[in-house]
Amino acid sequence: MERIDSAAAYLREKLGTRTPVIGIVLGSGLGKLADQIENQLVIPYKDIPDFPVSTAIGHKGNFIVGSLGGKCVLAMQGRIHYYEGYGMELVVLPVRVMIRLGIRSLFVSNAAGGTNLDYHVGDLMIIKDHINLLPNPLIGPNLDGLGPRFPDMTRPYDPSIIKLALRLAAEMGIEVHQGVYVGGTGPSYETPAEYKYFRLIGADAVGMSTVPEVIAARHAGIPVFGMSVITNEAHDDYADDYVNDGHDVVVAADAAADKMTALFIRIIESL
Repeated sequence: MERIDSAAAYLREKLGTRTPVIGIVLGSGLGKLADQIENQLVIPYKDIPDFPVSTAIGHKGNFIVGSLGGKCVLAMQGRIHYYEGYGMELVVLPVRVMIRLGIRSLFVSNAAGGTNLDYHVGDLMIIKDHINLLPNPLIGPNLDGLGPRFPDMTRPYDPSIIKLALRLAAEMGIEVHQGVYVGGTGPSYETPAEYKYFRLIGADAVGMSTVPEVIAARHAGIPVFGMSVITNEAHDDYADDYVNDGHDVVVAADAAADKMTALFIRIIESL
């Protein structure tokens, strides 16, 4: 709690009179949404006391505060991953700091492999549920100031925001899937057998993030909306010369980011 409160105090001083009501986590190659934030104040993670620094491809490592969709938002331009070697308490530290700063809802995004055979590169998937294969960030002494020892996870992603997103996507002519996201540790990409396994247990997309942040937010009672950009077809019938490549994932995410950005803005406007 001391680390959380110290970082929150530093950011609060930088924010001045600005009070963010929505937190946003931008994943690999999805930084375009940050460009749409008006009256920006950029705060690098490296300037925040005792704060982890993002090292992943496509993650700039900044907090950006400003106006989006008529609301004051605080966006993470790049997240912290377990595979970077950080303990889980540091992976969810940024989200907990945003909660201490007063956000009332959290939007999360990621680049993911589509294990569902109907998903293709560039598709958008609204996350309706998840399967967690990462260490749970709530293991250890409970932070009673944030939430209960055993938080309910019946509705990890807010049904009312999902309903709103589906309506707005239809109005905008943006095709979206609804699916289950499975979060693993990485950093190696999964094997074809693992992709098949994930599909068999009900996962539509797979990635290396997001779930810990969602658990931390729900622990504190914060509603969450999540979206995956499908950046590769995570199937088990590859050509002999196929390889998964991190750069290609970022490029694919960037190409689809415009649709996600437009939809996020409309949802935030409508909340």
